[in-house]
Amino acid sequence: MNKLKYTIEKLNKEYAGQGAAEYILLFGGVIVIAIAAILIYKSYFQNSANKLNASSDMDKLRENISA
Repeated sequence: MNKLKYTIEKLNKEYAGQGAAEYILLFGGVIVIAIAAILIYKSYFQNSANKLNASSDMDKLRENISA
């Protein structure tokens, strides 16, 4: 009985892999968010006919807001 109690106490004190597991989950979440953002904005970057132009985009945004 004493050995079982010692083993349970020892298992409760082992936190060596906890930090690594938390970092893995954190990085996994960041990767999932990055992939979702890429998929959402994919059509914006793929369409080569509409070249990226920040000033033109801002003008269109201002027109839409004022309308």
